[in-house]
Amino acid sequence: MTFLQTALLAPATNWAKHSPGDNFWTFAIILILLTVGGFIGAFYFFLRKRIIEDTPTSNIRSAAQGYVELSGVGKLMEGSTITGPLTGIPCTWYQYTIEEYRNSGKNSHWVTVDKGISDSLFLLIDDSDEAVIDPEKANVTPSTTDVWYGHSRHPEPRGNRDGTIKKKGFFSSMGRYRYTEKRMHPNDPLYAIGLFDTVGGAGYEFNIDGDVGHLLREWKKNSEQLLASFDENKDGQISMEEWQKVRATALKQVQNQYTEQNAAAPVHMLSKTCDHRRPYLLSALPQSDLLKRYSRYSTCLIITFFVAGMIATWMIGIRLSG
Repeated sequence: MTFLQTALLAPATNWAKHSPGDNFWTFAIILILLTVGGFIGAFYFFLRKRIIEDTPTSNIRSAAQGYVELSGVGKLMEGSTITGPLTGIPCTWYQYTIEEYRNSGKNSHWVTVDKGISDSLFLLIDDSDEAVIDPEKANVTPSTTDVWYGHSRHPEPRGNRDGTIKKKGFFSSMGRYRYTEKRMHPNDPLYAIGLFDTVGGAGYEFNIDGDVGHLLREWKKNSEQLLASFDENKDGQISMEEWQKVRATALKQVQNQYTEQNAAAPVHMLSKTCDHRRPYLLSALPQSDLLKRYSRYSTCLIITFFVAGMIATWMIGIRLSG
């Protein structure tokens, strides 16, 4: 203990008492921010871990409408093509960033000059059926993250025919620009949790009043076409009797649409929720690996909370007592 006091504690105590005010309080504020951020981050990942653990995995065909968890493989929709913008590699989802290194003395840093994220639909397929995945607003854990450097703002596509990136040596690949591309690929494992909805099929419940009302509002936007179709006495306005015919026509059109949808195969879709307490997650990692990752994040952040909090409390106490 004497050695620790001499080697570590005594110099730290002296610094806490006598360091310039700007230096001390800047460091103290950083520690306080780490304390608060550590607590919030640990709570955030702990809640996500609990949500995943508490939500049972469903088969697509038998899944209830609402917040569900699915597991299968990712596939492209028929006729769809999605490729990474920077690599040209086929994928089901991508996110890319292009950064430029700007050197201005002590303020040298990377600046994002271009970025993008895929919002194209793709499929999750399990043993029972398939579901359309809408990745908008999803928190995605990709299977691949590629980072490389170059000398032009937009790199030429670097994917070769076997779907891999041609790597270069470290020094030959360094440049002013840094490119990052994250992807999920066809046939990658896909874990998903979000809002599940089924459209069409014999068991689908329709909102006939709402759909008729929506169709009538659309027709009202084109008053000339409405008058041309339903103003039988050509007086320039729709009478009550004529309006009843308008409603009857709209009802018939909606019913015909329902008949077609009932005859068609149901379409299952997974998308974002409107409840911030229920995250929309897509992961190329299996559920077990995702749980381990969230557990590690939560543990590291709670350690940060305690360590930064104790150091900040000790420092400020020493400063104020001196």
